[in-house]
Amino acid sequence: MPALIFDCDGVLAETERDGHLPAFNQMFAEFGLPVCWSPEIYAERLVFSGGKERLASLLSPEFVRLAGLPVEPDAQAELVARWHRRKTAIFAEHVESGRLAGRPGVLRLVDEALAAGWSLAVASASTDVAVRAVLAHVVGPARAARFTVLAGDVVAAKKPAPDIYRLALERLDIAPNVALVIEDSRQGLLAAVGAGIRCLITPSSYTRAERFDEAILVVSSLGDPDIPLEVIANRSRAKPGTTLTLHDLAVCLE
Repeated sequence: MPALIFDCDGVLAETERDGHLPAFNQMFAEFGLPVCWSPEIYAERLVFSGGKERLASLLSPEFVRLAGLPVEPDAQAELVARWHRRKTAIFAEHVESGRLAGRPGVLRLVDEALAAGWSLAVASASTDVAVRAVLAHVVGPARAARFTVLAGDVVAAKKPAPDIYRLALERLDIAPNVALVIEDSRQGLLAAVGAGIRCLITPSSYTRAERFDEAILVVSSLGDPDIPLEVIANRSRAKPGTTLTLHDLAVCLE
């Protein structure tokens, strides 16, 4: 049977804007760090795949001096890990509070895929704790338990490297031509196609201006009856209506 592999942030929910950004800024304030990311500045940090990598990007000589941080690499790495642990805990609190709504169509498509016997997975650079919290919140604990979850530092090279999607194929024990990835960013798209997997894009609030030339299909969302999708680009033979169906996804694999 085919497999459907979701990215997490920006695909399952608008987590970057509504979850990760406020969690980073709350953590900065708690640690007394002289930084507060605006939505525009945070968009620039998204070129770094992974929260620890975004935090490490702060450590310019000027920032280290201004914040009174140690200059030794090992000490800085320990600080980044501590910051990231606290940020992850804050993010999980935000998710559990119900502040993050799932994106249109995710729950509906998950139900269709499970009923048809498709394999399901999530592949993300976010921590395992954060990914599992978002997944359980969006689809419910019972459905989440049926997903293969690959997250955090499970691979050394993060997106746009294809490693996490190659690992997903290995864990699911399937060939690339029977898998479909749902991503929201060009980095994720390049990771998927680098692993030989077709990729469907649902741009998030931070990625709408990115190029998705390699995607098999680009839609505004997966769509729900009360929130119809818009087809942005289509290289498949699928003909989506107001919602994307499992049949549409199967046609993308032809």
